[in-house]
Amino acid sequence: MSESQNRAIVETRNVTKVFGKGDIAVHALRGVSLTISQGEFTAMAGPSGSGKSTLLNMIGCLDRPTSGEVFLEGVLTNKLSGTKLSELRRDRIGFVFQSYNLVPVMTAIENAEYILMLQGKSAQERRSRVRDLFQQIGLGGMENRFPNQLSGGQQQRVAIARAVAAEPALVLADEPTANVDTDTGKALMDLMYQLNEERGVTFLVSTHDPTVMERAKRLIRLRDGQIVNE
Repeated sequence: MSESQNRAIVETRNVTKVFGKGDIAVHALRGVSLTISQGEFTAMAGPSGSGKSTLLNMIGCLDRPTSGEVFLEGVLTNKLSGTKLSELRRDRIGFVFQSYNLVPVMTAIENAEYILMLQGKSAQERRSRVRDLFQQIGLGGMENRFPNQLSGGQQQRVAIARAVAAEPALVLADEPTANVDTDTGKALMDLMYQLNEERGVTFLVSTHDPTVMERAKRLIRLRDGQIVNE
């Protein structure tokens, strides 16, 4: 394995997250330490309430831990200001949600270009990069359709394109196959696996889906806010 592939993209050190106080305190994470290296395709599995989404939120800089440390590409994110966290999310992290989160009044290609637009990329660069990506992931010819003119699987492909177009260090996918049928879920997994293999995109996916678990190169199981095995 090359040195670049050994490079840690994410590191969490003894991360805890407690919601509420006193008798109603909920310990969502209990001392989670984890390293994700460049080029990995990792799945996190566990029952509802195991801490998967909470851990994704910590890694994605959407929330801060109660204690412990979270590093992204060697940067300690706990202490960053809100502005710095927003810039980090925009430039270094791609997000794929189970509900797609596409903007209904924007076309497929406009949705996929959205992060690049926020980064200030030129219209020509945005369009060129996303058109190439659409061809690769089977959305060629659908660039000008609106989300309501696309199937659930096609909408999720647009969401994946949006997540990887800006070439982030890491793509976080929260139950990406939850709202599609089995065959579509398998196709989406094939797509993410292809992007991992061909483009070197680093994926961390939370899931209940056995298909996702089977395809992952690394499987982490959580229970009651702790990693129980790999």
